[in-house]
Amino acid sequence: MTNGAARLAAAHDVVRRAQQGDVEAFASLYRAHGPAVFSLVRRMLGDERAARDLVQDVFVRAWERLASFRGDSAFGTWLHRLAANLVVETLRAARRDVLRFTDDDADTTPATRSDTDAIDARLDLDAALVGLAAGARAVFVLHDLEGYSHEEIAQMTGIAAGTARAQLWRARRHLMKRLDP
Repeated sequence: MTNGAARLAAAHDVVRRAQQGDVEAFASLYRAHGPAVFSLVRRMLGDERAARDLVQDVFVRAWERLASFRGDSAFGTWLHRLAANLVVETLRAARRDVLRFTDDDADTTPATRSDTDAIDARLDLDAALVGLAAGARAVFVLHDLEGYSHEEIAQMTGIAAGTARAQLWRARRHLMKRLDP
């Protein structure tokens, strides 16, 4: 057995043990995949504190749905999809709440920044992402950073694939303006 095959077999074993209720095996999965999930969630939300909270929700949901993981894809891929779906659900709920309590479309109002923050945003993609509307940010992260197709994004978010393309174009245009010196 090659080194790669041995690692793959060990990873499958950890997932199988976690599916059988082994809390230590699940903790191992959390340690292995937590940083990547946090990075995805933080980029999609644009808020570190909210991302930390949501990562916990992602792993709670993963624990609850672990039996549904069949191994057709890598565990990390399954977990990323679960995280992206949970972020999209959270963004939808937040948007519904905003629309209930205000007449303004808060989703299109960029966050204000001090001059120092604006300079940092030009140098830092994560900071620049915060200035995007939530929908455009989610589409950008899912497409350009995570590699999902427009059709997959449309299915995950409940928007048309053409809308996802338009949001991606807007996001890229905004980011180019923010990141161009």
